[in-house]
Amino acid sequence: MATDKNQVLEKIKETPAIPVYYNADPETCKAVLDACYAGGMRVFEFTNRGEKALENFKILKEVTNERYPDLKLGIGTIKDAASAEEYVAAGADFIVSPITDISVAEAVQAHGLLWIPGCMTPTEIAQAEKAGASLVKLFPGNVLGSGFLKAIKELFPNLLFMPTGGVAPTADSLNEWFGAGVTAVGLGSKLFEKDPTSQGYEWLTERSAQVLQLALQAK
Repeated sequence: MATDKNQVLEKIKETPAIPVYYNADPETCKAVLDACYAGGMRVFEFTNRGEKALENFKILKEVTNERYPDLKLGIGTIKDAASAEEYVAAGADFIVSPITDISVAEAVQAHGLLWIPGCMTPTEIAQAEKAGASLVKLFPGNVLGSGFLKAIKELFPNLLFMPTGGVAPTADSLNEWFGAGVTAVGLGSKLFEKDPTSQGYEWLTERSAQVLQLALQAK
């Protein structure tokens, strides 16, 4: 059963580095989830970016229910209410969007779940706050930059922020973003860049542990 938004928010604050991932192969998805969990990650965002997304999300939800009851599994790239409802029914613990859409907000919040909308301007952030958002995704983070957050954060004292896109799994990048005042970071492709000489997924477990430690130190 999905958890309420306050539980998810607390878990995000406790483990403020969030893997953002999609793969069409279910076995790869499971291996990646296992490796991230072994490295200490307790919040994981799968993305709705391929035809196998819902099918594989359901598989990952079964894995979390069986092995990782303390893991919060959410879905990203949700742009309409119908998709939100599908993933809520599949057990999503939270819903992330690249946009701010009121119909998505209403659908998610009707279930008492955490809605994390994507915003790029102060106007969008204000609209998200008005629609009930407590945590806003700054997207794309590499375009906005940490300076954007520093410039607008005082305008929204009751909101939490999380950049996705362009966040690197390095001390410099994490210190920059947390220094600007983010609550958490979403890490996509840069987290999953594999050394071609590595075997299995031990490298991802090690990187996840390192990134999580750096994020906690940077807070």
